[in-house]
Amino acid sequence: MPPELPPLEAIRHVHLVAVAGTGMGSLACMLADRGFRVSGSDQDIYPPMSDQLRDASIEVQKGYVADHVLRESPDLVVIGNSVRKDNPEARAAIDSGLPYISFPDAVQFFFMRGKHSVVVTGTHGKTTATSMIGWILTHAGVDPSVLVGGVARNLGGSIRLGRGEHFVIEGDEYDTAFFDKTPKFLHYGARTVLLTSCEFDHADIYASLADIQAEFRKLIATVPERGRIIAASDSQSVRDVLEVARARVEGYGFREPALWRVSDVAFDEEGTDFTLWKGERRMSRIHLPLHGRHNVENALGAVAVCDSLGVDPGRSAEALEEFQGVRRRQELRGDENGFAVIDDFAHHPTAVRETIAATRASHPDRKLWAVFEPRTNTSRRRYFEAELVEALSGADAVILARVFRPEQIPEEERLRPEWVVSELAERGLEAKYLPEVDEIIDHLARSRTGSDVALIMSNGGFGGIWDRLLARLKQSS
Repeated sequence: MPPELPPLEAIRHVHLVAVAGTGMGSLACMLADRGFRVSGSDQDIYPPMSDQLRDASIEVQKGYVADHVLRESPDLVVIGNSVRKDNPEARAAIDSGLPYISFPDAVQFFFMRGKHSVVVTGTHGKTTATSMIGWILTHAGVDPSVLVGGVARNLGGSIRLGRGEHFVIEGDEYDTAFFDKTPKFLHYGARTVLLTSCEFDHADIYASLADIQAEFRKLIATVPERGRIIAASDSQSVRDVLEVARARVEGYGFREPALWRVSDVAFDEEGTDFTLWKGERRMSRIHLPLHGRHNVENALGAVAVCDSLGVDPGRSAEALEEFQGVRRRQELRGDENGFAVIDDFAHHPTAVRETIAATRASHPDRKLWAVFEPRTNTSRRRYFEAELVEALSGADAVILARVFRPEQIPEEERLRPEWVVSELAERGLEAKYLPEVDEIIDHLARSRTGSDVALIMSNGGFGGIWDRLLARLKQSS
């Protein structure tokens, strides 16, 4: 059990262990913005979070060393959920009696008290939907605070500290810390919840979809009667967890009985147009400069949430027309001589499938290469092997990279990229297993047709493949 925290006014210096993660890095920048001295450490530091930390003048030390916390004895140590209990820095902080806290409790302690908590959760779409809600409220003059698990272009980063009553935060079902195994989203005191989806994920801590649904039920049950739950009601799995709700529930989706629905969806190279309905009332025609069915759902959920917070859907539609998206979500990193390179965070088969479809819609006349790095704790396992084959089948050509840190996964549980590639080849797709980044770059550069798009999917640094590929394409022009 963490020790009692010092009073807020006594805290001057905060140190974050695993500072370069999206959430932890954002918290570090928020603390710096509020005038705290902030330091941190991490094993792997890469953009975009490394850029944000540098711009905020936050001192980041590479690696975990006990002296990082013992030398200056910070007033509070925040320990990220990627940190294990044998981490020398976390261990030194705990054993020396320094006050310590988890990431979600730190956000609540420093920033959320007294605010209307809007928690965006679900297996997919959290980052984009949180960014949409934050931007709509900002555009409407509500002046919210926002914490996003990515870099939201309209907000100029992953954080926004406003003076308004609302705090919009991305909350996931992953555990809080090695000393607190409850899901992060239970720590935010949610008054409004957007539930985008509920599928199996996080195979390292959950054994089944039923286990994940049990945690979402806990969240839904905490929303007070006067609160609001906006839920993707097309999904049976989502509907199952809503049974415990005390608050009013409003469904959204493509089908009845969802209260919030869309019709006349049209995709072109500029984005997506659709008509928004609330019940039988036509609310607005919306142009969204993003592609994909999943982004239509994200926008629909965001509009519904903002309506519950007092923003007219017409104003939401105006904001969404200016929505610039999130870095690493269908982000065009460059286009060299007819070869576009797109960066996306997709790792779950559902997200992979939808992202491939969206990329197809935005680049209809180009050869679509899907390049996938199995990096998350779920995608590195065999649990979704067959589903991954189905998801990747929407591309013209597929390249699978090496499983990230394969030694961490028992061989009998580990994803078999060669098997996935062979299954794709049996379907007539051009598919290759190329373990190393250099091999992937060489193959793409040699095999280009002059009208290509590479959708590169990874939730990590992937050896800087995006910029390296663009440099190679430019060299060989």
